[in-house]
Amino acid sequence: MAGARKGKTRSLRNYELAPGLMRFSRARVFHKRGSALCKKTTVAKKAVAKPDAYITKKIGGKKNGETRKILANKGPALLSADRALDAPKKTTHAPRAVSLRSTITPGTVLIVLAGRHKGKRVVFLKQLPTSGLLLVTGPHKLNNVPLRRIAQAFVIATSKKIDISGVKIPETLNDAYFRRKITKVAKKGEQANLFAGQKEAYKVTDQRKADQKAVDKQILAAIKKDADAKILRGYFSSRFALGTGQLPHKLVF
Repeated sequence: MAGARKGKTRSLRNYELAPGLMRFSRARVFHKRGSALCKKTTVAKKAVAKPDAYITKKIGGKKNGETRKILANKGPALLSADRALDAPKKTTHAPRAVSLRSTITPGTVLIVLAGRHKGKRVVFLKQLPTSGLLLVTGPHKLNNVPLRRIAQAFVIATSKKIDISGVKIPETLNDAYFRRKITKVAKKGEQANLFAGQKEAYKVTDQRKADQKAVDKQILAAIKKDADAKILRGYFSSRFALGTGQLPHKLVF
C-alpha cells in the first residue's frame, strides 16, 4: 500500500548478553532512568494514642491500697488446646473489582448457559458493584425470566444489542435487594424440634413485583423501537439449542 509506514522493531536498551549477564548493571540502569533525580517526599506519621492496658478501680478500705489495676482485655475464660487458633485469621489482600468482558455492554442480549433458565435469552442491564454479578431481565412477559443476578461465566454474549439508554433502573436493585432473608425458628426443647425440618415457601414481595413491571415496561418499549422488533419477540420467547451438525465453536452469536 502506497504511503504506508513500515513498522520498526523496537528493542530494549538493557538486554541479556549471556545467561545471567546483562548489558547494563543495576546502578547504570538506575542512573539512566533518572531515579536519583526524583524528589523524595516524606509523609509524617500521625501519632495514634494507644489505649491503656490497665484500668484503675477504687477499692474500699485504706489498708487495701484503695486502688487496683485490672487488665482492660481479660481474654477468654477458657483457652483452646492450640493458642495459635485463638487469633482471627488476617487477610492481606484487598477485594478487587470484577472486570467485565468487553463484549458485554448495557443492552447486550445474552444466552444463559446454566440454571433453571438455561438456553433463554435475556437483556443485560448493569453490573452490580459489590459482587460483580450481572443484572439481567427476560423480560418476564416474553420468557418468564425475572430480574435476577448471574455470573458472566455462565452467559454467551451475542452481537445483538438493544438501546436501553432511556431505561431508568431503580437504585435499590443491588446485591442486598436479591439476598433472601432467613427466618430463625425459636427452639422449644429437644422433643419439639424432632420433626421441625420444614422450610417456609418463598413468596415474591409486592415491591419486587412493582420493580419487575416498571423495568419490563421500559425494556419492551425499547424492543418495540428496534429495527428487528417483529423477530425479537419470538427470539426472546424461544430457547437456544444446537441442531445436528452445528459446532458451538464455529457459530457466530
